[in-house]
Amino acid sequence: MRIRRLLASAAAALTLIAITPATSHAVTTTTPQPFTEPAFAGECMWHQFGEAEKPSWWLALSNPLCVEYSKRAITVDNGDAVRFLLSEPKRFAVAMLTCRYVQIDHWSFQPTTGATPYVAWDGYYWFDKSQGAIAGHLKNFRVNGKTVGIGDAVQALRPNFPQLADALDDYGAEYGETGLQLPLDRSAWC
Repeated sequence: MRIRRLLASAAAALTLIAITPATSHAVTTTTPQPFTEPAFAGECMWHQFGEAEKPSWWLALSNPLCVEYSKRAITVDNGDAVRFLLSEPKRFAVAMLTCRYVQIDHWSFQPTTGATPYVAWDGYYWFDKSQGAIAGHLKNFRVNGKTVGIGDAVQALRPNFPQLADALDDYGAEYGETGLQLPLDRSAWC
């Protein structure tokens, strides 16, 4: 029930954003937009990392920096959760030092190997400090095996509230899907 209430609240907020007309430049530059790939995606040279692997510091000099992480073995019973937590600060630091960044990752956190994950998703995130944009897209988002996302709200609303479903559709149409793009303040960036 808590997840449904959270989804309903998120759906209502996104609906207000999606159907509010843009009345000034300030409104249009701060309104969330549907997720799109970054303009620089074609420039990516991908660096792939396995479970708990850390990127080298020199990757922070890459522009753009494009990484893919496997984070599927985050379990409590075998120490993988601890190894993950020890790797994440370096991953974050390397990302924050670059101007243009893309990350694809595959998450799964479960109590033991092979158990139903508490939470799992496939993510695609990026930022471009020089252009002032940040975006994220989650697919296959599941909590205790059940899909969660704006796409779930769209699917639930479609039969009885098609206009509301249409307003939310750009932010996630499939079960377990949510995606949006937001502006960044460029004043202190690259």
